[in-house]
Amino acid sequence: MSTPDIKVITTGLAFPEGPIAMADGSVILVEIRGQRLTRVTPDGAKTVIAHMGGGPNGAALGPDGHVYLCNNGGFNWADDATHGTRPTGQADDYSGGRIERVTIATGEIETLYTACDGVGLRGPNDLVFDAHGGFYFTDLGKTRAREIDRGGVYYAKADGSAIRQVAGPTLTANGCGLSPDGRTLYFVETESARLWAMDILAPGEVRREAWPSPHGGRLVAQVGGTFQRFDSMAVDAAGNICVATLMNGGITVISPDGRDIRHIPLPDVYTTNICFGGPDMCTAFATLSGPGHLVSFPWERPGLRLNYQQ
Repeated sequence: MSTPDIKVITTGLAFPEGPIAMADGSVILVEIRGQRLTRVTPDGAKTVIAHMGGGPNGAALGPDGHVYLCNNGGFNWADDATHGTRPTGQADDYSGGRIERVTIATGEIETLYTACDGVGLRGPNDLVFDAHGGFYFTDLGKTRAREIDRGGVYYAKADGSAIRQVAGPTLTANGCGLSPDGRTLYFVETESARLWAMDILAPGEVRREAWPSPHGGRLVAQVGGTFQRFDSMAVDAAGNICVATLMNGGITVISPDGRDIRHIPLPDVYTTNICFGGPDMCTAFATLSGPGHLVSFPWERPGLRLNYQQ
């Protein structure tokens, strides 16, 4: 497909991710390299909500109106004259993976989770709330020069009282989302460019597939043909899974049964995330993280309104 007619809302962001479309037309997002949570208004102005250190990553509004975010603990960074900024593995000053809650009005930061069953979180990446007030999140793990930590997929309560692993171990689990009826959990793995699904039986309880599934998920799609990596995602109202795609920069749109796969190109190999907003939910917002841009463009149908989206 051809590149959509994009509007650059703002520039100069330090590797943006985790966009949240707000009712007032602004977008709240993280700047991973900048280690902060930022609001971008429709005119492109930027206001810092909070500095949290580490590596703020995926973000979502919770039932209390606060922003919940995955903090991956930090990356090292490289700068490329052609493609801009990119992460290069675990930070030298890595501060540990964690789930944080931020009060938008004051910038107050609370740490909710740093471990599950005594095992420390390594690189929490993305999260999505269900209709029951809990959230699923992925842990990408961490990479170093000659080794990698495997991660998993988790379910946690918003009040910080309970956390459990629902899938694992995973290889670089990244974006996650829910089907329109809330009965299916989707997640992708970055390095394999695979989309997985799990049937939800009850809040935080999923049906696990037996061997040969490596972690209990069922494979929906694996994209090949060219080198590409999957990042974060959003689901549209028709149930299509819209995956931000690295290297083959753009959005890969996958039908729920995995049979229909198409690619919408965007002008950055580090297209890291997408969300939907606007009065009719037909505006897509995407983070082009290499050059540090937030862009918008028309979507062909309404996006799925997230639980607790304002």
